[in-house]
Amino acid sequence: MRYTHRTLSVCFYGMSQITKRIVCLANSRRNQERCIAGKELLEGGTIGGWVRPVSSRPSEEVSSQERQYEGGGEPQLLDIIDVPLLRANPMYYQQENWLLDSSQRWKKVGQMGSDALVKLVDPVDALWIDGESSGAGRNDRVPFSEAAPLDSSLYLIQVSSLKVTVLPPNRDEGLPALRGHFRYNGTDYSLRITDPESESGAAELDPGDYEVGTRFLTVSLGGPFQSYSYKLIANIIRP
Repeated sequence: MRYTHRTLSVCFYGMSQITKRIVCLANSRRNQERCIAGKELLEGGTIGGWVRPVSSRPSEEVSSQERQYEGGGEPQLLDIIDVPLLRANPMYYQQENWLLDSSQRWKKVGQMGSDALVKLVDPVDALWIDGESSGAGRNDRVPFSEAAPLDSSLYLIQVSSLKVTVLPPNRDEGLPALRGHFRYNGTDYSLRITDPESESGAAELDPGDYEVGTRFLTVSLGGPFQSYSYKLIANIIRP
């Protein structure tokens, strides 16, 4: 499939609407709703930067109604989507944020094959700033004072050996809590997983460690919480 440039501007009652075409690389849990993100597809198949549509609510999560496609359904990983947006809405290190137009439906225009994922990987040496760990994690948080000046909060990486720890359910919906362990460029990480499909898939598993193998991971630097910004595995994508 050839991906064409899709950044359109339309004026609605004095406010300019922008439509960006993205490949979905994150549909993760955020509070009781979702965080959606992907990379922009530009003219001639060029891959652009990250785009994270956010709502106007304080926590910026995207509701089920806001992320609905024309005709029903919602974004799946690797869907190619036209997303109606109003303006860039950066916040600290989350420079990828764009305010969504809640009056318009999203449109699925295609699907990217998993064989193209390697072209989307971010060539980064580390996951932002290392050295700080929570009680359950490893290199999984950054003091907010150090995170605030950063200019990104989303990476797609590939790891050769992912291990997932399944913990007993600790939320109202009864799904297990998950943590992912991997080594990236010589550094060990243990990050909380907020991937709804992984949570649902682990519902029938006993608590314990499970070797998963090679995977692509969408990793996010979440919003500030008690003076820290936490690194999360937003989604796990099979090659």
